[in-house]
Amino acid sequence: MATCLLLPIPSKPQNSNPNSPKHSHTKITCSSSLTAQSQSAKRHLLSLISDQDRGLKTQRDPPKRASIVEAIDALALLGGNDTVTTGASLSATWRMLWTTEKEQLFIVENARLFGTAAGDVLQVIDVENKTLNNVITFPPHGVFFVRSVIEIASPQRVNFRFTSAVLRGKNWEIPLPPFGQGWFETVYLDDEIRVVKDIRGDYLLPLWEQNVLFIRANATHGNQLSELIVLKLYCYKFFGTKAVFTEI
Repeated sequence: MATCLLLPIPSKPQNSNPNSPKHSHTKITCSSSLTAQSQSAKRHLLSLISDQDRGLKTQRDPPKRASIVEAIDALALLGGNDTVTTGASLSATWRMLWTTEKEQLFIVENARLFGTAAGDVLQVIDVENKTLNNVITFPPHGVFFVRSVIEIASPQRVNFRFTSAVLRGKNWEIPLPPFGQGWFETVYLDDEIRVVKDIRGDYLLPLWEQNVLFIRANATHGNQLSELIVLKLYCYKFFGTKAVFTEI
């Protein structure tokens, strides 16, 4: 995934006089300086959310929320409004680090009422195939899976529409109807994180999850073709691998 932080270079020279001083070195310096500022701003933002329990603590601490939003705005400003964040680099599996989305936080906080705890909260985006899947895991067997379709609306905005949802446990499932549509803007994107603002003014900060494989496979059960999803592949350096499967 590429970082989109370099300053644009004009296609034509601004001064055709060969004796005029050249500015290319200055441009490179500015670009390097901007990248350094962005990395510093990103580290500051990650530090602010590091103890926020994915946003649960932030809900009860308005000053902290304001500080985090201020850091997000500063990082977005460094990224630039003309930066394209809806290209191929958006296609990935992302793991939520922090959010202000009340629905997600409600599920994460109250999973204990069902005798479990929320695991990873994942967002799987495929720009080419125009799909976005939200996944909340409840190890070892549970999952809340929401499918949606997407449409690129601008260099930073993606429209989405929910198409189906299912809450599944070990031996049970509850299908849920589609329940809305909207848009989100990725205001910052690099090869590690995204920073997202949505139609309701909520924020989401996910990490590009290199160790998560989201694989679609087909398996025949009698005359029915089922879609199998590998939610997560846990890699243990010395103990082999362990996969968690759920059938959608």
